Amino acid sequence: MCLWGVVRDRVTVVDQYLPVLGLLLLGIVFGAGSLIASKLLAPHQQATAAKVAPYECGIVPENDPPARFPVRFYLVAMIFIIFDIEIVFLFPFAVVFRQLGNFGIVEILVFSGVVFLSLAYLRSVGGLTWGPIKQLVKGMPARTSESTIARISADSSPERAA
Repeated sequence: MCLWGVVRDRVTVVDQYLPVLGLLLLGIVFGAGSLIASKLLAPHQQATAAKVAPYECGIVPENDPPARFPVRFYLVAMIFIIFDIEIVFLFPFAVVFRQLGNFGIVEILVFSGVVFLSLAYLRSVGGLTWGPIKQLVKGMPARTSESTIARISADSSPERAA
């Protein structure tokens, strides 16, 4: 009788997960059924010239579509989300600030330091820069009397006069 009671308790614990398992199986069946139905019901012919022609205004586009966003855009977006989540962790600290005392202040300073160091690292490796790297082009050297004399004498050389 004792063994039956353990098995009966175990079955009731497993019974709580049966709806989750049922929904998981239903989702898998629905996804697989949708893919199979689209393969079976989709037309198997190549697109004709009429299908790929411009529809609304009839103007054939002359320019290529715009270039895709660089990967840096997505990296900056992910960094933004990560820092947002880290800032959300500061709110519980603000609620219990007085109860934590010096320990809380030290811990939040360590946390803020890690966040600041990660931001400094991202800045140093160029994770927050957009577009191509701009290089400064060295301009003309500073004007001196020697450079002016050299330029004037080069302009008034005999080959230039002829």
